[in-house]
Amino acid sequence: MIGTRGMIVLAAATAFSAVALTAARPQEAARVATGFVSHILCSATFISGLDPDQVFAETVDAMPGVALIRWGLDYKVDRTRRQVTATLFGAGTSRAVHRDGLGCLVDNGEVPREAASAVTGIERPRPVLPDIAGPRLVEPANPQLGRALDQAFSEPDQPPFRRTKAVVVMKDGQIVAERYAAGYGIDTPILGYSATKSVINALIGILVRQGRLTIGQPAPIVAWQVRGDARHAITIDQLMRHTSGLALGSSLNASLASVWDPVNRMKYMERDMAGFAAAAPLATQPGAAWTYHDGNTVLLSRVIRDAAGGNANAVRRFADQELFGPLGMRHVTLEFDATGTPEGSSQMLAPARDWARFGQLYLDDGVVGGQRILPEGWVDYSATPTPDAWVGYGAGFWTNRGDNFGAGKRIQFGMPGEAFYASGTFGQYVIIIPSQRLVIVRFGLSRDRGDIEGVARLVADVIAATGEPRDVTASMPAGRPPRPAPSNVGR
Repeated sequence: MIGTRGMIVLAAATAFSAVALTAARPQEAARVATGFVSHILCSATFISGLDPDQVFAETVDAMPGVALIRWGLDYKVDRTRRQVTATLFGAGTSRAVHRDGLGCLVDNGEVPREAASAVTGIERPRPVLPDIAGPRLVEPANPQLGRALDQAFSEPDQPPFRRTKAVVVMKDGQIVAERYAAGYGIDTPILGYSATKSVINALIGILVRQGRLTIGQPAPIVAWQVRGDARHAITIDQLMRHTSGLALGSSLNASLASVWDPVNRMKYMERDMAGFAAAAPLATQPGAAWTYHDGNTVLLSRVIRDAAGGNANAVRRFADQELFGPLGMRHVTLEFDATGTPEGSSQMLAPARDWARFGQLYLDDGVVGGQRILPEGWVDYSATPTPDAWVGYGAGFWTNRGDNFGAGKRIQFGMPGEAFYASGTFGQYVIIIPSQRLVIVRFGLSRDRGDIEGVARLVADVIAATGEPRDVTASMPAGRPPRPAPSNVGR
């Protein structure tokens, strides 16, 4: 799988070469590339505490084709002002600014007053998830598990390199092995990229459990409430499954023209991402076709913002009280656009242990310490495949269930057919394997399709090292049709 941000910049790199010849809209192409660079370096420097030069070098190396324009990319890290400015061939400049408690923002206008200071007034509840480990690094529980981690961190003699940064293995709610690359550790917040979409799934699920939403209802987007607007029919479920039909392009595949897809303008050139997405016309009727793009999740993020209270402080308070606090996720940073809407398609940072805690919630069917966080049936709904999603996608999670090309390839590589997972570009994975009582977290900066073959091998090796292997595909016939989304989940 190739994720959202990587594809955007790969398209930008390819397209910029054409721009030099055609002189077609170079400013927009440059701002897509520089917006991405400034944002990831801002987050890496001021939230994760990483070396921006190393992050830049490894990120560029992870994207084929970008090396051709690397010499034209320049950036400056201003630690005093907590900002990063990036330029490309002098044709475009982007600036990302760090704000206490709210992460980084590509500044496409005046930074909002609320976002200029720390989030205040939040009292995080005591965790109800039992502690998953002590304060020290957990060494592999047995030599076979240690060899599995050795393999996950090993590098080939030549590119593509996997550049694994963190692996955490949880069995029965306890970490049984973890390892980190140099510069990373137990408390290092790591950008989840599109794995953030699965966190938005959880926050929507909480609103469903509270009776404030149902997945089959039309999404409460103000711009769609005009009489006769066909977009009014778009449901929460369709946004979650990327079947809304909105004409925003694709966040899955790169092409020469994709740098100018509306979804890319939304992410790097608009102050109000959800407002821009809501204004998009329909390309297909809602529910008729599967098209993976970040606009769907940004609109769900707006629904969360409005339900929580209409601003970033309210969203953080809601997320901390209802999700992060109960799970003991202590070092989470959600990033927001200029309107206080979480950038839920790709911008959450958390340590690998916190991502594992999030995975445990789905392993335990949405219940933590006897407290139900997600509605009954929500986890099964999330892992149920979406018709025509050839990559194997459910509702906010990737899934190996059902009969499709993507799931078939992952099973062929060694990942169980029951597995489902949060995933982000460059190889961010939070993998849930219910029958084995396993959560496997793997984060990295991998070039080759997120190192999916290597990750599948890691999963198979961990299963072999921690329990009796089972034929988990036996109960899931290849031709089983995907079930329709239950419209009454949470009622």
